[in-house]
Amino acid sequence: MTATHLATLPTPCLIVDEAKMMHNIARLAAHAARLGVTLRPHLKTTKSIDAARYVLKDGTGPAMVSTLAEAEAFAKAGIRDIVYGVGIGLNKLERVLALHHAGCRLTVLLDSVVQARAVAKASRASGIPIPAMIEIDADGHRSGLTPADPALIEVGRILHEEGAELAGVLCHAGESYSAIGQEAQSRFSEIERLAVVNSATALRMAGLPCPVVSVGSTPTAHAAKDLNGVTEMRAGVYVFFDLVMAGIEACRVSDIALSVLTTVIGHQQKQGWVIVDAGWMAMSRDRGTATQTVDQGYGLVCDAAGAVIPDLIVIKANQEHGVVALRPGSRGIMPELPIGTVLRILPNHACATAAQHQRYHVIPKETGAPLRIWERFGGW
Repeated sequence: MTATHLATLPTPCLIVDEAKMMHNIARLAAHAARLGVTLRPHLKTTKSIDAARYVLKDGTGPAMVSTLAEAEAFAKAGIRDIVYGVGIGLNKLERVLALHHAGCRLTVLLDSVVQARAVAKASRASGIPIPAMIEIDADGHRSGLTPADPALIEVGRILHEEGAELAGVLCHAGESYSAIGQEAQSRFSEIERLAVVNSATALRMAGLPCPVVSVGSTPTAHAAKDLNGVTEMRAGVYVFFDLVMAGIEACRVSDIALSVLTTVIGHQQKQGWVIVDAGWMAMSRDRGTATQTVDQGYGLVCDAAGAVIPDLIVIKANQEHGVVALRPGSRGIMPELPIGTVLRILPNHACATAAQHQRYHVIPKETGAPLRIWERFGGW
């Protein structure tokens, strides 16, 4: 029945398996409960009001976003506790204040004296103490201050004493995405935990508040064994998962809830190619598995029911054409895939692939129920 339903859709389009998604959500929620921390889901992957309802307990938060456009859309839908997880640009403070005026507590992220002073100044001018978290660097991945950096206390003092609100510290162990297996990811989780706990301790010893101590990435959230001193953890792509996460063993391929529906439109028999109508505009150019043990090309190919076809990947992608073939070195047999055959492709990076589309076509968990549509949005 599902394959019949999917065959009626225009291709390429985005497919969500509701049952798999709900399993993924429940798995991490239960883990957070066992660890005694609040789960703050990152909504950047789904960028959908309908999908957000599944991860927010009472519909109002807590939540995290990666753009102010996301914050504005989710706030309009009634989500009131949001962390904007990208270092605050000084040209964005008016939009931050507008969200506060609309009743949304939007917390900003920063790691410099310049940002702290600008946030404090905007807070004084508006009469709204903007909550701000200090970003902590645990692994040299990107942004943030180390626990021993003197700027940590200086930034905290500016926020606390000059009109803003020092809301806490936050860390993202981005290097965990290169750690394979739960034990390796657990070690990153402990590095992350120590970085924020030591930072919180430094602030408190300086007489400054640090109510929220936040950690998070999908690999470390799942692998964490002890979050003593931490108040919340964050994750985003876990809702759908993807091939990159499967490649580092944060999930199984069978857990991936997102796929791109595509149709066979041609063949190149001599090359052993099947041509489909999903190119990089549908899949994205993300090649996140290229450096992993198993390179999945531009995506792993499944039949219309979602069953993986062994060793069949999208080996090349043009703008609107995908080239499906057996992975290099495979001794498998190329299946018969006549023109008109409907396939599903599992993505390397769920966030990047979803960003190419305007909506999700959702396969309900109830067998035989009609497909549903969830709108999604983009922008900054």
